[in-house]
Amino acid sequence: MGEIINIEERIKRSLDNLIISTPWEFRKSDWGSLYFVQMTRANSDRLEHARLGRDTSSPPLHLPVSFTLKGSLGYSIRAMYAYRGSRDKMKEIYYLIGLMDCMINQVNPILRTDLLRDMYKRVLAVKREFNVTWLGHLDHVLLPVDSIFYSESAYRASLNNAGTMKELYHVIRKGTDEMFDIISKEYVFYCPDSGV
Repeated sequence: MGEIINIEERIKRSLDNLIISTPWEFRKSDWGSLYFVQMTRANSDRLEHARLGRDTSSPPLHLPVSFTLKGSLGYSIRAMYAYRGSRDKMKEIYYLIGLMDCMINQVNPILRTDLLRDMYKRVLAVKREFNVTWLGHLDHVLLPVDSIFYSESAYRASLNNAGTMKELYHVIRKGTDEMFDIISKEYVFYCPDSGV
């Protein structure tokens, strides 16, 4: 005779580490991590399926391929996590992250002029509005998105081709909105054990 499978218990267990499922999915991690971990939804599904058959008080034997969000990326995901319940605020913060990325990593002739001051003022205003900061060395602030989902090189090329500040702001808004939606659909975030 077969064993009776308690489906209700399995569903409850697969949700016991869920913090919020939308607009981005955040879960508690079962392993000792100091950092947020970002993984594709497919890898997260495999990890969650494996959780159903083991004691979750011990860490998993193997983590699927994922990104550990440290440094500048850690500050970016913490800012997003702080507003996890508001899609609109998260989108504004991700736009801020796109503006910062453009200032830090993007060489556009427009940004070599006094017009850079306008972008700098905009960044400071949004940072103040949402009370978010990045400390230390800033390098890469946009969250990673696998190339099968989004072409970062096409995004960077469109930033380079922007001829006016208005066009540059539009390209950043369009790109960060696209990335935001892809991250929402394709990725899950696991939170550090230390709390956030």
